[in-house]
Amino acid sequence: MIRIAMLSFWHVHALGYARQAQEHPGTEIVAAWDEDPARGRAEADKLGVPFHENLADVLARDDVDAVIVDTPTNIHPEVISAAARAGKHIFTEKVLALTVRECNEILAEVDKAGVALILSLPRLYHGYTKAIQEVLDGGHLGDLAVVRTRLSHGGAVGEGWLPEHFYDPEQCGGGALIDLGCHPMYLTRLFLGAMPESVSASYGHVTGRQVEDNAVAVLRYPSGALGVVEAGFATTYSPFSIEIHGTKGSLLFGTPDQKLLVRSPGHEGGEKWVELPVPDNEPDAFEQWVRHIGEGTRPTANVEMGVDLTRLMEAANHSVAVDGPVRIDSVTG
Repeated sequence: MIRIAMLSFWHVHALGYARQAQEHPGTEIVAAWDEDPARGRAEADKLGVPFHENLADVLARDDVDAVIVDTPTNIHPEVISAAARAGKHIFTEKVLALTVRECNEILAEVDKAGVALILSLPRLYHGYTKAIQEVLDGGHLGDLAVVRTRLSHGGAVGEGWLPEHFYDPEQCGGGALIDLGCHPMYLTRLFLGAMPESVSASYGHVTGRQVEDNAVAVLRYPSGALGVVEAGFATTYSPFSIEIHGTKGSLLFGTPDQKLLVRSPGHEGGEKWVELPVPDNEPDAFEQWVRHIGEGTRPTANVEMGVDLTRLMEAANHSVAVDGPVRIDSVTG
């Protein structure tokens, strides 16, 4: 049994992760800490576990093997590094950190401790992602020209359901792109197979919040291919959607139905759109984390994608600041 401490309930996904840890047959929650003691104590009481006001105290417990980190993003380096130094395995919400430099600092501590660190990048493991990758690996679309991925919701519209701290630029490091746009960003990077040459981003403020609630980032590749990443907090019915267009064919998913459609010479000669089966999801990041802890292995590919994600987000934020494209090789640790 892997004994877990919850480190903060700041993120909207924290309660979901806590529920997953409670329901998993190989894990249990035994303690909690939160940078907001009132919130942390209330949630610890609901879980029926002791609350610690001091982070060092919970990390010093011999009966804590691992931690789930859902703190504000800007204190990830402090909290995750402390957990690693204490020898605790770490599951955390994206992004790993706000800068590549901070990611490298965290990973130095993780490597030194030899613990398993994994990021919640859920759409990497969804069935449609696997099916799309198989189409791309088969060369059915030819040379890629455009990958467009969009994810948006209406959490900032009207009264909204996002907590106010999700609009805090210091804690979050941004708004719609760095929070929700993480998912289309890592998928676009995955489908295009490499990091881009440069990133250009534009942010909008439809609801007047401190951080952007409407965002587009364009990833430019030396081949001429473009990745278009879209995210927002201000569109109520916008579906999650993926479009991939190449020199030989095109692929669509979620426009708006959750169907995977392809048209290419390899699918009925390109005469019509063909619906492809979508396999079941692969084990999610939490399940993988538990397995890695049990087997004494580390999720290298997940962490590498997480660092790439931070690099892309850092480039996008810098692009908005300078109002122009930012070369990806200028974003270093």
